[in-house]
Amino acid sequence: MASTNPKAQARLKRKIRIRKRLLGTQQRPRLSVFRSSKHIYAQIIDDVKGNTLVAASTTEPEIKGQLTQSGKIVDAVAIGKLVAQRAVEKGITKVVFDRNGFLYHGRVKALSDGAREGGLLF
Repeated sequence: MASTNPKAQARLKRKIRIRKRLLGTQQRPRLSVFRSSKHIYAQIIDDVKGNTLVAASTTEPEIKGQLTQSGKIVDAVAIGKLVAQRAVEKGITKVVFDRNGFLYHGRVKALSDGAREGGLLF
């Protein structure tokens, strides 16, 4: 573990522990979430082939203009809906949720709620 920050080390330990049990297949790919202090990222991944099938984040130029200045949780819901919309267009409806070591709270929960509203099942 590269970081010396105890919180970052704890998150990475949780990530490793979670990833032992999760595997995204072609029938049920993995929805992986990463959050930084400013942005949130979501990917739908087929672990068997090692391909990212769908991705969305707050850093995309076309998305940045549409997001409001009303807060990061609102943006996370929008990214969840967007990744779900892109997944449904590709025929993906069921996923496995990977919180990537982050607590299921705040922006991570908001993104998952947005993805559920957008039509993903998990």
